[in-house]
Amino acid sequence: MSAKGLPEGASDPFHTFGRGISKFLVRPAFRVRVHGAERIPTSGPVVFMANHSSMTEPALLFGMLSRRTAFLVKAELFKGFVGWFFPKLGQIPVKRGAVDRKPLMAAVKVLEDGGAVGIFPEGTRGLGDAENFERGVAFLVRAGNATVVPVATRGTYKPAGAKRRWRPRVDIMVGEPFTPEIGKGRTGLEEGTERLRIALADLVKALDEWRLEHGLQDTRQNVK
Repeated sequence: MSAKGLPEGASDPFHTFGRGISKFLVRPAFRVRVHGAERIPTSGPVVFMANHSSMTEPALLFGMLSRRTAFLVKAELFKGFVGWFFPKLGQIPVKRGAVDRKPLMAAVKVLEDGGAVGIFPEGTRGLGDAENFERGVAFLVRAGNATVVPVATRGTYKPAGAKRRWRPRVDIMVGEPFTPEIGKGRTGLEEGTERLRIALADLVKALDEWRLEHGLQDTRQNVK
């Protein structure tokens, strides 16, 4: 029997254990400040869409978000012990660049149960500016009738050749929840995807400006 609000095969104890690792082992490696955590809806279907600069964001957000969240994670990581452990946590494997409705439908089921799903719609790590989006996030919002919560993270990107800093400053900004209307068909998905991309890009820009105002000049560096 599946854990309430998590994908098939997930375990409540394992999910709680994984969130504990994020909170008490991953977070202390950074100086993390969360802005706007009170904006997260306490119930109902939610899609968290976040920018992606490094492997640090998934590890941090898994424990930092107040809602239990099933994240869509690249399938390449589901190997060996991790391939057994991640599904227990409630992680959903997704193949990049492949047309595969199975992971999306698993995520839709979570939303239909009133749960939360996390997705990095840029599709791959980069500068985290939300310049390009995959259509999966718009599909989830439409199919799951979900509220969207944008989440921006800065301070995790390490430029090539840069040295790792001791406990770098990382800022996580939670945006205002909104419920966009995604039109029917492919056109509806494409138009909805662009609206969602702009919402996240604007939040990332707002966080960059906040960091600049507070003397954090380099907004995209620090760790791998």
